Amino acid sequence: MTDAAPDEVVHLDISGGIATITLDSPRNRNALSRQLTGELEAHLEAALGDDAVRAVVLTHSGTVFCAGADLKESRDANVATARGDAPAPRRGGRGLPGMIDMIWQSPKPVVARVNGAVRAGGLGLMSACDFVIMKEDATMAFSEVRIGVVPAVISVVCLPRFSTLKGAELMLTGDTFTAAEAAEWGFINRAVPADQLDAAVDGIIDSLKKCSPNALAETKKMARLVPTLSSGDAFKAMGELSARMFATPEAREGMTAFAEKRDPSWVAEQG
Repeated sequence: MTDAAPDEVVHLDISGGIATITLDSPRNRNALSRQLTGELEAHLEAALGDDAVRAVVLTHSGTVFCAGADLKESRDANVATARGDAPAPRRGGRGLPGMIDMIWQSPKPVVARVNGAVRAGGLGLMSACDFVIMKEDATMAFSEVRIGVVPAVISVVCLPRFSTLKGAELMLTGDTFTAAEAAEWGFINRAVPADQLDAAVDGIIDSLKKCSPNALAETKKMARLVPTLSSGDAFKAMGELSARMFATPEAREGMTAFAEKRDPSWVAEQG
């Protein structure tokens, strides 16, 4: 367990090989303030850099997972810019694009556990995750167009989850949709009753704990790469990947364990 600072708005807990990162700024509906994004980035880096961590769960307190940009902070920044005294960028900060890409490119699977509403930029955080498990009546909306801006950055990770027509429709209208609808469209993995949310997340985590860490990382990259390749390039690249993976120590251990009817050495404690 990582000790939380008194005024911290994002918390990190590492237990049993799982890093749980909790957005905890209900006063502004977990909006993407400078403080929240800075702490989220730091906790993500800590979790991804910890060899004991097998997977990450991204969740939240309160009734909103993330409301998107902190509009008050954005308005204040615009006024300051107009006066010529805008605050300096946070040193070392990746900004929202870099943080979303950190989740997207993470070699460790990331599971979003969503028990409330999601709006605008929050959909980018959620969609960068490998698994999205939501309460079935939770709502979402690409609300950017209704305040005169564009869901530009988050479109990179959101649009691949939709058909082109459905994604464009939702981004153009800003209309609200539910988790149950999103599951039907393939935008999220599962929409479940509120009392089944933790069980659904735990089921995925238990499965991930049985898998080779190296194989998980390579499979995640594979799933993103193959759809972008021609069939010829895909067969060539995947043939090379297959040969390389069969020669790894983890593959040898996995095949030996299978023959000996035991768990491979990498299987993490369940529960």
